[in-house]
Amino acid sequence: MKFVLTALLGLLLQAANPAFPTPSEQYFRYHRTVVPVGDRGQACSVIEPGIFPKAAPSLKDLRLYQDGREVPYAITLSQPEQPDSDAARVLNLGMRGDTIVFDLEMPARRYTDVALDLAARNYLATAVVSGMSQPGAPPTSLGEFTLFDLSEQHLSHNTTLHLQESSFPFLHVAITASPAPASPAPGSHDFVASPQIITGATVPPSREAQVIFTTALSITAIEQRGNQTIAIATLPPQLPIERVTFVLAPSYTGNFSRDVFISAKPTGESNTTQAAPESATGTIQRVHLTQAGREIRQQQLSIPAILGANLQQNATLEVAVNNGNDAPLPITAVLLEMREHEICFDASTASRPELFYGDPALPTPQYDFARLFSPSARLVQAQLGPEQPNPGYHPRPDTRSITERHPDFIWIVLLIVISILAIVAMRSTKALPR
Repeated sequence: MKFVLTALLGLLLQAANPAFPTPSEQYFRYHRTVVPVGDRGQACSVIEPGIFPKAAPSLKDLRLYQDGREVPYAITLSQPEQPDSDAARVLNLGMRGDTIVFDLEMPARRYTDVALDLAARNYLATAVVSGMSQPGAPPTSLGEFTLFDLSEQHLSHNTTLHLQESSFPFLHVAITASPAPASPAPGSHDFVASPQIITGATVPPSREAQVIFTTALSITAIEQRGNQTIAIATLPPQLPIERVTFVLAPSYTGNFSRDVFISAKPTGESNTTQAAPESATGTIQRVHLTQAGREIRQQQLSIPAILGANLQQNATLEVAVNNGNDAPLPITAVLLEMREHEICFDASTASRPELFYGDPALPTPQYDFARLFSPSARLVQAQLGPEQPNPGYHPRPDTRSITERHPDFIWIVLLIVISILAIVAMRSTKALPR
């Protein structure tokens, strides 16, 4: 009896402590040769979007092998080298004749754009910008910029000063503004130039520090459905889409402002564990015209859209552009983009490492190299060769615990143990003297 109980308890312990899978080249479905270009040293290669659907979630099964040994690596994700935005403090705000003048105390870093917060509508304005080491110091001219709001014309607005990269601690701004052509009759929305319309300013990361995107999918099958332009694609699982960009016919020069709705819904049979649909909205726009002697140039053809990162199966992605009563835009392609990922390692030998993936049982590797990795000033550029099936591939033995393979097993064992204990108890009761 003791032997039976010991055996059953052993089975329970085995079920609760399954074998921990370890990497082995034979269990990976795919591999690619990594070709460093240049001298030896820290090397980085862009991870192609096509790897994501075939690798395990979060790329946890990526492994590098060189000369038969596992090579530590780090995965980097393109991100701004600076914060998303900083506030610039408005100083010395006032009027000089018909011109609004003020100074901006800038963040202690390099910058290229300054977004002004203007509490006004239906206007055209010219902003003359100078850089200074301190308020009142001799200025350095940084240019003249057109600001506008064409809401009444159903077009866009622009309140951003697009500078060359600068690092002046202070900017001096002089804005001359007037009502835009076709602005409404005098009333609640009529434009009046006054210092009160300047409510603040923000400074995004410089353009040199912006995120690098790569195209994951390109949709060229565009259709019209009522007053909407529709693009539909099948989104592979685990492919993180973070921006949607629209490509227009090169010959098209029209001005527009269109709302966009983007959705991704898992395909296949619905169940309680299925990921919820994901969606994003935004506006694409272009204004290229001259009004009241001012040249206006504004274009925005990309929309941030966080889609697909949590989808573990194919999804149907739909992009809908609302044209209203206007003619459809000549959209030739819709690009689904993701932030650029790189795999970095130490290219210390002349032999070429091999990148393996396609073993979903593996856990995320823990490398000192990844914890301590800091990109050097001089990285070796590497390239991934074409994807190839692993010729030595063998399916990994089922390493799931008994309870995962047979969910009712643990209950059966517990019932047997309880029954045995009950029998032992009954026999012990009968054996007691009366």
